[in-house]
Amino acid sequence: MKAVQFQESGLSNLRVVEVERPRPGSHDVLLQVVEAGVNPIDYYVVSSLNVRPMPHVPGAEFAGVVVEVGDHVSDFKPGDRVVVYNRVFDGSCDMCLSSMEHLCRNGGIMSVVTNGGWAEYVAVPGKNLVKIPGIGWETAASLPVSALTAYHALMSAGLRPGNVVVVFGASGNTGQFAVQLAKMMGAEVIAVTGKDWVRELGADYVVAVNEAVGEVGKLTGGRMADVVIDPLGQETWATSIGVVGRRGKWITFGQLTGGEVTLSIPRLYSSEVWVMGSTGGTRKELNELAKLSHKLKVRVDKEYGIDDARSALDRLFSKQRNGRVMLRIGM
Repeated sequence: MKAVQFQESGLSNLRVVEVERPRPGSHDVLLQVVEAGVNPIDYYVVSSLNVRPMPHVPGAEFAGVVVEVGDHVSDFKPGDRVVVYNRVFDGSCDMCLSSMEHLCRNGGIMSVVTNGGWAEYVAVPGKNLVKIPGIGWETAASLPVSALTAYHALMSAGLRPGNVVVVFGASGNTGQFAVQLAKMMGAEVIAVTGKDWVRELGADYVVAVNEAVGEVGKLTGGRMADVVIDPLGQETWATSIGVVGRRGKWITFGQLTGGEVTLSIPRLYSSEVWVMGSTGGTRKELNELAKLSHKLKVRVDKEYGIDDARSALDRLFSKQRNGRVMLRIGM
């Protein structure tokens, strides 16, 4: 079978190779991978030596069809359409026992601490699978990272109907879903992006980043935002923290433009602003997403075949990218 693999870090070392088809263990499922999302985490995996095993297969976000199940797997059968919850977790630490598997003290992320999903067939634990309805594969493959990350962040922020939510990077992988999910939760959504098509996803307003503070002020009558999502990091920090209102929440799950910022402590306490971090999401939340996935849309910039995985990663940071980059692997 084909798999995308590298033996040394760096995009130039990425190869499509023939490897042996995996055999599922008694608690595992053999999955024929159909579609994968291309994410910054995949770029960092390929660019890093801090992954295992080596040689290594990247791919943190993928979906497919069940081919074979282990003897102790009863919840799935061949032919089931599924997405993969991409967290490795032991199920016994205090985080797991609190249903926070994504924070498992002894776990990690598939494609970082294990091989990932950029292969025609992958064996994964049955406990990591979630069934999906008859949705498009581009939407299905976006659920485990792009959609789940946005969903968990909004849930962590305690979003309420009527809240004003400002989403920076609203046309990006997670931003697309943050806009849609916030709107579904009853929020008024202000998208910060240069792409006007995010209105089709439910954004009430679209504003440019260099006008965000003034525009959010006008649109809210000076109250500013209840929740601000900013996965971009250093370059947008001053602007995004500037649109947070009194007792508002600023939340991040990324640092695409850098991770070092300067924080004004008086600004923080004088308005009782909450600064929050978020990462991934729980199995429960992924199950919830799967049930409402028929309401979700995904804007795809370009879909590549498995033989063009390197081009897909190159496209990820292109200024010409206008939506999600996807990798078609099978079927």
